[in-house]
Amino acid sequence: MAVTLCSRARVPPILSSHTLRRRLPLVGAFCMLSFGLSNLCPTFCSTSSSSSVSKTGCAQSLSFAPLFRPKFSSQTPAKSARSMATEGSSDTVPSIVVYVTVPNKEVGKKLAESIVNEKLAACVNRVPGIESVYLWQGEVQTDAEELLIIKTRQSLLDALTQHVKANHPYDVPEVIALPINGGSPQYLEWIKDSTRD
Repeated sequence: MAVTLCSRARVPPILSSHTLRRRLPLVGAFCMLSFGLSNLCPTFCSTSSSSSVSKTGCAQSLSFAPLFRPKFSSQTPAKSARSMATEGSSDTVPSIVVYVTVPNKEVGKKLAESIVNEKLAACVNRVPGIESVYLWQGEVQTDAEELLIIKTRQSLLDALTQHVKANHPYDVPEVIALPINGGSPQYLEWIKDSTRD
């Protein structure tokens, strides 16, 4: 029946060539769903009764839910991310990303190197050319700055914060920590191995 449906599909003469080009993929998709899936998934089709297959075709009697379960689990995204962080490796520790802004390239380079030398972080990315607009002492300020993106253990946040305060020219330096909920287990293990306990 599916073959006859596809072979009977005729384009009405009132359709323009533009409309025809837009609708042809739909006809192809219908033909694929009508008889193509029966060749791709014989195990699902064999579970249908022969009468329902002959009347409706495999695609209509096929339950698509089993096709999607392996790839789309019922876990929430946060739960999936947490499991990904520790999957296959118990050698990781809770890790964070810390943002610190600095006034210029020289301060950023010196601070980044001291953080890594002290093993307070595995890696510091320096992002030049940011512009910060902020409120300070009741006035809106705009300054060119550099952003440090620091990857470290969660347990080192207090020590890192004290190090930044002691080596930073600002009265109130920015130190903002965000949790790493998942990622490459090898990279997370490297963060652990590259930082102090």
